[in-house]
Amino acid sequence: MIPLSVLDQTPIPEGVTPAQALANSIDLARHCEALGYQRFWLAEHHASHALAGAAPEILIGAVAAATGHIRVGSGGVMLPHYSPLKVAEQFSLLAGLHPGRIDLGLGRAPGSDQRTAIALQQDRRQYAPNQFPEALAELIGYLENTLPADHPFRAYGATLPGLPHAPEPWVLGSSPDSVAFAADLGLPYCLADFIAPRLGALAASYRARFTPRHEGDNARLMVAVWTVCADTDEQAQRLAAPARMMFAHLLMGKSIAVPPPDVAQAWLADRPDVARTFASRRVVAGSPATVRAGLLEIANEYGADELMLVNILHGHEDRKRSYTLAIEAMQPVAA
Repeated sequence: MIPLSVLDQTPIPEGVTPAQALANSIDLARHCEALGYQRFWLAEHHASHALAGAAPEILIGAVAAATGHIRVGSGGVMLPHYSPLKVAEQFSLLAGLHPGRIDLGLGRAPGSDQRTAIALQQDRRQYAPNQFPEALAELIGYLENTLPADHPFRAYGATLPGLPHAPEPWVLGSSPDSVAFAADLGLPYCLADFIAPRLGALAASYRARFTPRHEGDNARLMVAVWTVCADTDEQAQRLAAPARMMFAHLLMGKSIAVPPPDVAQAWLADRPDVARTFASRRVVAGSPATVRAGLLEIANEYGADELMLVNILHGHEDRKRSYTLAIEAMQPVAA
């Protein structure tokens, strides 16, 4: 039984305003809740013409208010940009408003280019130091009110606005470092196969290194997979083309709105080198039968406890149908 969840990056299709993209995320969340998905996570990206999710903590509140029971969370909050106390207060508040439904996925990537990362800093004189492990431990200390007695901010855990409720923290990543951060603190781990595929060794390392923080805690691994499902393999490949064109421009230092499929296919056909560039990225794209086989293969490869599906498509209705067909295809093995 494999629970299925959704990671939404709030894509901005060409010809659509960012505000409409935000509305599309809320509509997609309602749709995925009705289909039976377990979680709906919102990503964080900045200064982008392609993705509107610059503040997942705000969008999480809107999505949670518009739905009834699906878990809603961040995929993720890029912790190096923020004060651990501020993040703890934000997600405590969300958990207080929506008890038992809020996830706090945490990452250390900038969610942007380096110039934008500097613009997000309060002190722009130099790059911020990498203090993710310390910031993560401090954040967990606030959420669980377990900071050491001599910690200067020890008292703040008892002041969080959503008490007694709390979000469920997760670590996101695709590297040995992120595995260590999650395992050493006894946190569940979401592995981004859609960024760096075939990382079964990391999954094994996470389980072997996992140190329970509370009695009864177990290692939990969710794998995020790029997934596009349509009626036929050919249709799915056509729908997948806009994201490939968008990412190709990103590698060239350009941010563009998500193009229509026909435009993207024509652009890619003129640039066979782009296809070679993306050959190493794993995309499960095809008919329901193709997607089912691909997702089961990945679940078995990692021994995944849960799969999180992610895609960027031009058409909002195409995205809704992709998630419909995918969960229907997995129905015999979906929770």
